[in-house]
Amino acid sequence: MGQAGMAEAAVRYLRSTRTPAPRPVETLPRPELRCVGEDERAPLDRQEFRRVLGRFATGVTVVTAPPATPDAAPAGFACQSFSSLSLDPPLVAFMVGRTSTTWPRIARAGVFCVNVLGADQGEVCRSFAVSGADKFAGVAYDGAPVSGSPRLSGAVAWIDCAIHAVHTGGDHLIVVGRVNALGTGADDGPLLFHRGRFARLTED
Repeated sequence: MGQAGMAEAAVRYLRSTRTPAPRPVETLPRPELRCVGEDERAPLDRQEFRRVLGRFATGVTVVTAPPATPDAAPAGFACQSFSSLSLDPPLVAFMVGRTSTTWPRIARAGVFCVNVLGADQGEVCRSFAVSGADKFAGVAYDGAPVSGSPRLSGAVAWIDCAIHAVHTGGDHLIVVGRVNALGTGADDGPLLFHRGRFARLTED
């Protein structure tokens, strides 16, 4: 499926949800977009790309969503590609691979909660990074106040959102969420990921 097909699929997911439409946001002019031709691609080695970008330390989150139907299970996946985006309106964004089997379930729900993991939650991250398993087995959580998405116990922060927009970005989708509620949890330092390993902040 090409970029146009992925964008159309994302729109269909959003239209199938029953989440109330957010307050309209003024759209700014955008440049014309096109695919990069094969002859225009930079000669980058994938492993070198990963090695260099791995020097950028990130926080670690788990993005969750409530069951899309009464007989379904909640959805969730480990995500490093998360960022705040806008203060007015309050928007955040995360990136998810096009091949993700969890993303369609989040898209159908139309809402999600970003759980910022604490320094001692490495095992929680590993659980949610596994495909095909019961990711919520043994994980304590309650419902986020607006969406009902799983809010994981022990997380240092949580952000309760409705899907605002979805954009294509290479082999990933860029999901923008409108923040409806947020708060802090455990008073611990965050879990970090750097050069392929978990890390934590240390006092100077």
